Amino acid sequence: MNELEFIINSINKVLWDYLLIVLLCGIGIYYTIRLRFIQISRFKIGIISLFKGVSLSGEKAGKSGMSSFQAVATAIAGQVGTGNLAGPATAIMAGGPGAIFWMWVSSFLGMSTIYAEAILAQKFKSIDRNGQAVGGPAYYIEHGLKMKWLAIIFAVLNILALGLVGNMVQSNSIANAFHLSFGISTWIVGLCIAILVGLVVVGGLHYIAALNEKLVPLKATVYVIGAVLILLLNYDYVFPALRMIVVAAFNPQAALGGAIGISIQQAARFGIARGLFSNEAGMGSTPHAHAVAKVKNPEDQAFIAMTGVFTVCVIVTLTGLAIVSTGLKMLDLQGLPVSEFLPFMGKHGTGIAVTQYAYTLIFGYWGGVFITISLMFFAFSTIIGWYYYAETNIRYLFGSPLSLRIFQAFMLCALFGSSVFKVDLIWNMADTFNGLMVLPNVVALAMLSPIVIKYTESHVYLRQP
Repeated sequence: MNELEFIINSINKVLWDYLLIVLLCGIGIYYTIRLRFIQISRFKIGIISLFKGVSLSGEKAGKSGMSSFQAVATAIAGQVGTGNLAGPATAIMAGGPGAIFWMWVSSFLGMSTIYAEAILAQKFKSIDRNGQAVGGPAYYIEHGLKMKWLAIIFAVLNILALGLVGNMVQSNSIANAFHLSFGISTWIVGLCIAILVGLVVVGGLHYIAALNEKLVPLKATVYVIGAVLILLLNYDYVFPALRMIVVAAFNPQAALGGAIGISIQQAARFGIARGLFSNEAGMGSTPHAHAVAKVKNPEDQAFIAMTGVFTVCVIVTLTGLAIVSTGLKMLDLQGLPVSEFLPFMGKHGTGIAVTQYAYTLIFGYWGGVFITISLMFFAFSTIIGWYYYAETNIRYLFGSPLSLRIFQAFMLCALFGSSVFKVDLIWNMADTFNGLMVLPNVVALAMLSPIVIKYTESHVYLRQP
């Protein structure tokens, strides 16, 4: 087991610390320049379209697809998960507060990447043998690149990365959070998760779309209110926190009193890596949802897709500011120097524990409860979103209803099992499969870029904004 863990950690270091940062930032920079900063010029259209389509009880999704808002809600369900609560904390503890700035950079670049993914997903979407609307990287890799072998590799990696291993991590997060906050046995929580997920996924696309269009706005609104409240209580430290984030991005020693060995490279590496993992731009996950949106033109959904990355950026920013402002406030109250920021905030652990600690410092016991409840909503909706992506690839590989039922049963058992056992290795394996899944998608984004660029020039920039 130690050998396997060493191999997984070594692969992750290469993937997430170096290779994927270069590839995903590179493709983001390329599309940003070639599409003439479309994330700025068409951002307003995307926001307007998003809010026009908001509905808690929209049209019934079916074989022909789902509404544009249901599609973006399903995409955001996958994007806004435990990574948005734990990601900023992990980045801050490893790369200093400046890592939040680099998370902003990755989100900005990711908006152009996800625009391209949505355009390709819409242009190469298909109808499977059962009459179900489907689409995603496997389809634009096969039909756009004519590389079915690469499409099959992507589909297998997606099923493993999100449908199985990734969802096991989400289930384990919920179970452990509830056990720590309320003392409920993890197996009871795991059983409830498996039952609730089973009720949704067996109902098909209609139930998935209906749940996400209600749950995603609810979870985002509740968390934003809680985060804004903590910033209001920390109002004297919000601007100092922002200043620390910006200064630490380029001079960590100056921001943190010169008492740490964090470099600009570390701040950028951890911030960008966690940002890319949080917003999923370029990973090949969200195109599955955007492909089946029933829109008049591909760009209509692509504009809205960009708002999904922006939503993630807002939540990440609020989480980061809550952690940094709370840390500064506590240091000030206790008369400690700013150089003690990282040791003080990290004394209870890393990741979600840091976020929970920040809220507990301000709200007491109920701060921890708030994060636990938020984590439940975030992780549960992510399970549903990631299941749908895996379902799309099961349909691509096998096509038969029986294969889908077998996968559903296997996934539900995995959700229950992962809630009971310690799964540190599973967390690392999720990072590995997620990273490997990115590679064929980035190849497709690069090789199919002429299609995206040509379409955008003729259908977007020739149209009045």
